[in-house]
Amino acid sequence: MTREPRFDILFEPLKIGPVTAKNRFYQVPHCTGMGWQRPNMLAAMRGMKAEGGWGVINTEYCSIHPSSDDLLCPYASLWDKSDIRAHLMMTEKMHEHGALAGVELWYGGATASNLYTRNVPFDVNSKPSWKGFPFQSRKMDKQDFRDLRQWYKDAALRAKEAGFDIVYAYANHNDLLHNFQRVGTNDRTDEYGGSVQNRSRLLRETIEVLKDTVGDTMAVAVRFSPDDERMKNNQPVTEETREFFMQVAELPDLWDVTAASWDIELGTSRFVNEGGNEPYMSYVKEMTSKPVVAVGRFTSPDTMVNQIKRGVVDMIGAARPSIADPFLPKKVEEGRFEDIRECIGCNMCYTGDQLGIPIRCTQNPTMGEEWRRGWHPENIREKGSESSVLVIGAGPAGLEATHALGKRGYNVMLSEARKEIGGRVAQESRLPSLSEWVRVKDYREQQFLKLPNVDVFLDSKLTAEEALMAEADHIVIATGAKWRSDGFGRTNTMPIENLNHSKQIFTPDDIMAGRLPEGRVVVFDDDYYYMGPVIAEMLQRAGCDVTFVSTADMACSFGVYTTEQPTAQKSLMEAGVKLVFSQNIDAFDGENITLECMYTEQESSLKADAIVMVTARLPTDNLYYELQQLMEDGKAGATKSICRIGDCEAPGPIASAVYSGRLYAEELDDDSGINYSLRRDVNFQD
Repeated sequence: MTREPRFDILFEPLKIGPVTAKNRFYQVPHCTGMGWQRPNMLAAMRGMKAEGGWGVINTEYCSIHPSSDDLLCPYASLWDKSDIRAHLMMTEKMHEHGALAGVELWYGGATASNLYTRNVPFDVNSKPSWKGFPFQSRKMDKQDFRDLRQWYKDAALRAKEAGFDIVYAYANHNDLLHNFQRVGTNDRTDEYGGSVQNRSRLLRETIEVLKDTVGDTMAVAVRFSPDDERMKNNQPVTEETREFFMQVAELPDLWDVTAASWDIELGTSRFVNEGGNEPYMSYVKEMTSKPVVAVGRFTSPDTMVNQIKRGVVDMIGAARPSIADPFLPKKVEEGRFEDIRECIGCNMCYTGDQLGIPIRCTQNPTMGEEWRRGWHPENIREKGSESSVLVIGAGPAGLEATHALGKRGYNVMLSEARKEIGGRVAQESRLPSLSEWVRVKDYREQQFLKLPNVDVFLDSKLTAEEALMAEADHIVIATGAKWRSDGFGRTNTMPIENLNHSKQIFTPDDIMAGRLPEGRVVVFDDDYYYMGPVIAEMLQRAGCDVTFVSTADMACSFGVYTTEQPTAQKSLMEAGVKLVFSQNIDAFDGENITLECMYTEQESSLKADAIVMVTARLPTDNLYYELQQLMEDGKAGATKSICRIGDCEAPGPIASAVYSGRLYAEELDDDSGINYSLRRDVNFQD
């Protein structure tokens, strides 16, 4: 297949200062959960993106000095020669495929926890830690400014030695350079505070230091937020913001522009659509002659072309789409649009950085596994035997297992009890704001059309005996899980005893099946993720009087790691849902719910006509245990292995189910079943 002419503009080279990008696909700096601790994993992951056709690939935020340490969040570093060796391994892989390598030089100031180094950071003033730790930065003095310029110079020289083509000044996200820009944080009265010219001084000096250091051998980029907190309220860009940008507009070789608010820049698909950053940065291109790149969770090639042709950007910035599909550019170039794994905007990738663990992705289960498991997003080794496989259950785990097994060349039968495939993603994607999650199903369903060795049987609920009649060598149970109605969960480790009137108790499965409560409804959330808030808001907008009760201290507390918690709680409040936190349910008599405080155990009462229990899920694993018993009794016939995957094994996020399916398919080698393998990374510390 060949590229359609209308997409030619995406593959035009672009000069960035002294270097040239081969196309307009630009992977902006993004967190990986790997940092300096996992250099082999980083090198393989970024090398994969280069193989996939990205023109520019950047590191995550990269510390220039030990007084800018961000653990528990993993980050890159350029402190010494050991860092140079680690980065070289990565940049060489990028250059093998013609990609430019960029490094985002970072000094965090008060945002840096320094829990690892215990060095004292400095900032515009003595500020409390942005992350809530009981530490403060010190106010910068004259020597600090001199030291900072030297640290940027030293880091740029190391970057040059490490093979990078682009160096960044990181000037947003509440870090040091950003804090000097903002009138709301800069209260200095010296030459670095007060007027727009003074507040832009440190950024100008930093750009000049980088330019002087790298000369005409590397490009200098700036990551910049063109406005402040006004953006959260959709207010227009201020004249002061335009004046500030004009102070520095022509100094770097490229502008990487993002919204000031994480809720917008990294907004989940529940709250921010594709291209949602445009209203906050579109004016920048009009004010500089330098190339501009911006993100927008772009998955549509037509949207990408539109952005460039309208003069919004010169390059298509991507973080999450490059994670969901490292081969997105190559697929666009080859006209293989049906093969693109479109990002669903769940932000599971971002949890890696926030939890201090390697990056993972719902759509792309190979993300982060390129080195330690040897996985490739497009290529998978051939089958290890002539075995046949029966996959029971076409939810996310079963779909991915079938897809990967089929690509390996195994003969696969996929049996699904429902009249459609997709399992939980088909059901959840029908809930308000979760429609993009159906892409998990759509991508794999499309791939089945290319696999003649995969047969799908719908409306086919199998008993254990019927499963054995298929005479498959391996049987994989992926029958998912059901939401519990008895209150069992993370808080109540046994079912709640005093739950009467079961007809008035609902689960998310009931809601998704169209069985809805009426009147005064309590949504009891002991799950802490998206399901409780989504259902509460849905029922409130449908006319119910909803109270959201949670054992947690906030709504969607896991959303802290996906960035959506503040927006989720705000959305509930704006919908009129009443919020009650830190309360557990003790009893329900059909009219009144008895609540118990999580801290004081003091009881209170709440009137309700119904409860929606969002607590825990019960694996649908009866078939697995029946088949296992038949095998142990010697009645399994030709079947050599029986395995359960996904929610049937252990309920979790959709990403976990997809990964479970891939893991099974990758490790099935021969008649012995599966053999999981994992390599551990090491760093290059002297």
